[in-house]
Parts: sequence; structure tokens; C-alpha cells
Amino acid sequence: MTTQYTADQVADWYLARDSMSPKKLQKLLYYAYAWVLTLTNEDDHHLDNQLFNDHFEAWVHGPVLPEIYRKYREYGYHNIPKQVNVPQFSDEVEDVLQQVWEEYGSYTADELESITHQEKPWQMARQGLSPLNASSKELSDQAIFDYYMAQSAI
Repeated sequence: MTTQYTADQVADWYLARDSMSPKKLQKLLYYAYAWVLTLTNEDDHHLDNQLFNDHFEAWVHGPVLPEIYRKYREYGYHNIPKQVNVPQFSDEVEDVLQQVWEEYGSYTADELESITHQEKPWQMARQGLSPLNASSKELSDQAIFDYYMAQSAI
């Protein structure tokens, strides 16, 4: 697979399902990225298969893609309108996106933020920072892969 899509395409896919706040969209993008990374790579030394090229930063409210933040920041805590155009993905990726939607789509933005705050990839990237310190430190793909692989083994 390698990288075939953009974060914007994945955002549009989720926004075609429902309107949502930018924070909720960020968390769904994070889980979609994490699941594709975990499910389509053999080990943490060969993480060539990625949903998109952008990397998440460990912001105060959880993992964030700065480009997506800038695109939707005008909505603040309000919902981004539902999209009409649904991007096309491979069957494999579409299946993962749908699984993420089924798993996390019913959560609120605040609930998803709370969940990401309890997970190692975000915690590791925020190491040494107080809860309200700004940070642009990226979450490591290796940490994401290792964490979710360990979770799937439970």
C-alpha cells in the first residue's frame, strides 16, 4: 500500500458521514491513521504503509494535524457541515475507515480527547510537559504501531 491518500481526503470521508467539531474530526483522523499503520505493516521497523504523509503533533487536547487544524479552525467548537462528496478509497482502507467510524464515531470530541490522553503515543510525545504547555512534538509512528499492536494482542 504505501501512502496513497491525503488527510483532507480522509477528513472528507468522515465529514460525509456526519457533521462534527474540528476536535472530533482530528481524533477520528488519528485513529484511522493509527489503525492503518498497525493493520497494514508487518513490524515497527518497516512502517511504509501509512494512510497519509502528515504527522500528528501532541497538542494539549490530543493528537492534531496542524494543516487540518488550520483548515477548520474557524469552526471552533461548532460542527463542520456534513460533506456531500465522498472520496474513494481502496476496499482495504475503506474497511478500516468504517471500522474506526463504528468504534469511535458515537463518542463526543471530549470523550475522544480523554481516550487519547490515556494512551502511550500521546503521553510519550508530551513527556516533560505540563498539561497546558503548547507542543509541536510529533507522535512517533513506531510508538503508535507498538502501542496498538500491544492493544490488539490483549
